[in-house]
Amino acid sequence: MNHNPMILIVEDDASISNFIAAVLSSNQYHPIKSDKGKTAVSMAASHCPDLILLDLGLPDMDGIDVLRSIREWSAIPVIVVSARGHEREKVEALDLGADDYITKPFGTSELLARIRTALRHSQKSFTGASIADKISLGELEINFEKRLVTMSGKEVHLTPIEYRIIQLLSQNMGKVLTHDYIIREIWGPYTNEIQTLRVNMANIRRKLEKNPAEPRYIFTEVGVGYRMAEEIQ
Repeated sequence: MNHNPMILIVEDDASISNFIAAVLSSNQYHPIKSDKGKTAVSMAASHCPDLILLDLGLPDMDGIDVLRSIREWSAIPVIVVSARGHEREKVEALDLGADDYITKPFGTSELLARIRTALRHSQKSFTGASIADKISLGELEINFEKRLVTMSGKEVHLTPIEYRIIQLLSQNMGKVLTHDYIIREIWGPYTNEIQTLRVNMANIRRKLEKNPAEPRYIFTEVGVGYRMAEEIQ
């Protein structure tokens, strides 16, 4: 599993996109790129990035509409990076849920600082201020700060989607999360991901459970959803 935070760059200017990607890679981030709005919305759902850098002047749809679409189902941090510097555009983007707004041209130090701040706020929002950086359950330990899952001290190699599912379940220990809730939180408002969820859960169980047929950590509530144990007997 790549522990570097994934950042989706939505920018149709290849030179700017490549420059930002290089800056991110050299600072321990994992960049992915899209030059179109519709593709960006799809990638936000399928890749579950930790943060999105969003240009507003895209060829197929306005970046504001991309932001509006993503905010219908996700709280992924979004930093607008745009040449539009008028107050009206900034206010509109921020009112629609952008976490920050940077005007082109920008300095790389400023960009990285804004990214660090947005990720820090997002992590606190997701885990809650009173929740520890780690959760231990039997032989399982989840380190949210390092995005690391270990079993008996050995790293469990997970895909980004698998990690997001475990993170979601672990923050709701003892609670039954419905299929629809998990799908909405992980993939967005798409109704055709139930089989993908089941495949991911099967893979997670193979990696966490000594006997997937008799799980100790994640239980199936038949016809409803999944629940992570609060304690191991």
